[in-house]
Amino acid sequence: MTDFQTSKDVVRAHYGALASATPDTVAAVLAQHVTPECHWRGMHPFNEQTGPDAIASAFWAPLLTAMPRLHRREDMFFAGLNEIDGFTSTWVASMGHLVGNLDAPFLGIPATGKMAFLRYAEFNRVEDGKITETALFVDLLHLMAQAGVNPLPPQTGAHLVQPGPLTHDGQLHNVQDAKAGTKTLDLINFMIGDLQASRVENLSPAQELARSWHDDMIWWGPAGIGASYTIERYIEQHQSPFRTHLTDYEFNGHLCRMAEGNYGGFFGWPNLRMRNKGGYMGLPAGAPSEMRVVDFYRRDGDKLAENWIFIDMLHFLKLQGLDVLERLATLR
Repeated sequence: MTDFQTSKDVVRAHYGALASATPDTVAAVLAQHVTPECHWRGMHPFNEQTGPDAIASAFWAPLLTAMPRLHRREDMFFAGLNEIDGFTSTWVASMGHLVGNLDAPFLGIPATGKMAFLRYAEFNRVEDGKITETALFVDLLHLMAQAGVNPLPPQTGAHLVQPGPLTHDGQLHNVQDAKAGTKTLDLINFMIGDLQASRVENLSPAQELARSWHDDMIWWGPAGIGASYTIERYIEQHQSPFRTHLTDYEFNGHLCRMAEGNYGGFFGWPNLRMRNKGGYMGLPAGAPSEMRVVDFYRRDGDKLAENWIFIDMLHFLKLQGLDVLERLATLR
């Protein structure tokens, strides 16, 4: 049994301190729990930053200016040892929404004066009581849609303020059975490997997915793609467009992959490289691009039941020649 409680305490204290931060104080607040050399990965245009001052300047101060009195509505919280480095480092993962009133523009997204939900997924590496590495993914296209800005054609899945797990048990604040986490991680790894194995066996998409997923799976995709319910609709609304319009895949692996209890997840930087043959998300054929992706999973018994996806869409689109933020600036 591995006890992750100390690492969880560090991240909870970090989130508690951020809850009262302002644009002027957030750098000092970050410094309480983040090392001076902390390597922070954020989505485009924040990208990579080092240390609390840079992290605050790039992301937190502008966000807190746009959405004051920001609060965290957390749906998932778990920890684990990172399989990618041989189970030597401890990471704590969190997912939910950052919520506030969008009272000032953010990255050119216009203020609405109304409540807004910014989807987030975060991984924090904890060492000796401090956060030494962070990956924070936020769904900026989702925030744009709430502000009435839609820079892309209609998505194939549903646009929703996405809830947490169906079972409402995603916050693992207490010690969990290590065997459950191992089972979850093994299933995630089987699913990843089966993507290739099933093609060799010439299985249909439905047959392939049924080996890892419940039929009533929910795929909570990012804005620009959307959410899908059941294997059938997942194939129709996400997998088929993805496989039809994208080619020349190259899998780069992950930087962190771990699980605890019935929950697990991973992120890469980037996970995938590919080329758009034309038509994906309304784009013409273009240069090779890449996806920085987060996957969070809920296991139910011997199969996966829910999957939350975050993709750095602005980065993916920019590499294909569509600078969404630049386009947004021309609309103001």
